[in-house]
Amino acid sequence: MDRLFDPRHVRRAFSRAAAGYDAAAALQQEVRARLLESLAYLDDRVPSVVLDVGSGTGHAAAAMKKRWPRAQVLALDLALPMLRQARRQAGWWRPFARVCADARALPLAEGSVDVLFSNLCLQWVDDLPAVLAGFRRVLRPGGMLLVSTFGPETLAELRQAFAAADERPHVSPFASIAQVGDALVAAGFRDPVLDRDLFTLTYPDLPALMRELRAIGATNALATRRRSLTGRARFAAAAAAYEPLRDADGRLPSSWEVVYAQAWAPPPGAPVREGGHEVAAVPLSQIPIRRRPSP
Repeated sequence: MDRLFDPRHVRRAFSRAAAGYDAAAALQQEVRARLLESLAYLDDRVPSVVLDVGSGTGHAAAAMKKRWPRAQVLALDLALPMLRQARRQAGWWRPFARVCADARALPLAEGSVDVLFSNLCLQWVDDLPAVLAGFRRVLRPGGMLLVSTFGPETLAELRQAFAAADERPHVSPFASIAQVGDALVAAGFRDPVLDRDLFTLTYPDLPALMRELRAIGATNALATRRRSLTGRARFAAAAAAYEPLRDADGRLPSSWEVVYAQAWAPPPGAPVREGGHEVAAVPLSQIPIRRRPSP
């Protein structure tokens, strides 16, 4: 299967953005705060192992370590410079482990995690059901999954503006809330609850928006992207296509749709959906085998 994203480009983009990420990531901070509020659904349960996938500079990992001081908290990110920044959040009084790894191949044992948290990371993966299946693998039965990702209305204005100037895509496709729900069910999660927010940020001009996207590592990582720089003529055409959208204050709007999902890992032996059918996962030792007598 052809890749949608270039993972090396994703790693490089976030590595370059690490030092200045926190100063530019106001929306990401707001979404993180809203997602962390959902930890209240754990009631009084205290997890032993907490995993933050796509942890970035480590603020969510630090918040969860503060909430559960005795838990082992793991901050996992694809970009090593992000994890170096995350070290500042850990400190000597509430340290948490940092792991440089890919969300598509978690280097953790099956059933070893009680809470898996992932804020605005899943929009960078090709195969959402496969990644969620990996999340289910590492979660203990009854473990909690909390994720957020961008929905299809994200950067709709930018997508439209560049479509008027260039035949190559400049904005990633994003999964809808229905697709996220379907992927959770396909991966075998139970009792999913989904929600969405639509944020509108504004900018003085298109270059300001593009600078912010670079600052948070959200550059064009599509495998089919144009490999050369966007020429002045194409950029000018995109800027001209964006101009009619200016609001009453004379600023350019940028839409950001955020999808939130909460779900639970099923009990042991729960069926997994494959191709729309329930397939029971039963240990071979529990399957009665009737042997034919020897002729």
